[in-house]
Amino acid sequence: MRREKEAVLKELPEKVESNLYNELTKEQKTVYLAQLKQMQVKVRGMSGDTFVKNKLEILAGLTRLRQICDTPALYLDDYKAESGKLEQLNEILQQAEDSDRHVLIFSQFTGMLDIIEAKLKQQGLDTFMIQGNTKPKDRLEMVNKFNAGEKNIFLISLKAGGTGLNLTGAAMVVLVDLWWNPAVEDQATARAHRIGQKKKVDVFRLITKGTIEEQIYKLQEKKRNFVDQVLSGTENKGTLTEEEVRVILGI
Repeated sequence: MRREKEAVLKELPEKVESNLYNELTKEQKTVYLAQLKQMQVKVRGMSGDTFVKNKLEILAGLTRLRQICDTPALYLDDYKAESGKLEQLNEILQQAEDSDRHVLIFSQFTGMLDIIEAKLKQQGLDTFMIQGNTKPKDRLEMVNKFNAGEKNIFLISLKAGGTGLNLTGAAMVVLVDLWWNPAVEDQATARAHRIGQKKKVDVFRLITKGTIEEQIYKLQEKKRNFVDQVLSGTENKGTLTEEEVRVILGI
């Protein structure tokens, strides 16, 4: 029998999810459009068996586009310009700091977490961080210290911290980049919105306007209708069809 968490746990406080949109900077847009055009040309020339044979390469190209939405510095070593998403995140965190709110920040890209951590250190903001190689003992120690209020910001790799962490010390969750399977994001937000949480939890998705991120979000909403996938809560690498890739790329 399937029962929604909200129906079972009546005592849980409210969870409010919001999409926050940011713009590509001029330099970011130049890099993004060049990569997008290259992908569009490549995929237009494929169909059927050719698409299947090249699917890994196509997914890698989509990942590069998603990285550029975060910051081209994830993809280009010599990129030194600004990122619209990083500027937006900085504003959110400054407001959270001013109101003494504890924040979980999730990204699929560990390089993005490193960049965020470095920028926050420049501003005198200290953080905890969990990635895939973080030892279980260290995870537990950081979780306990965070819930006790030692630091206000926790950076977490989406796949490494999607399950098994109780972080009810946070009342704000920021999803820096979108994941194909919405169930993975739901598991991430459940780190804060769970038994023991006393405050309303705000969940913010950062979406870059005019990019594939808008299409990914539409795809996520469609996939939320697939009950079996949501219940399994596991990544399905075969979820993207040829038609979906074409829609995402604006073909």
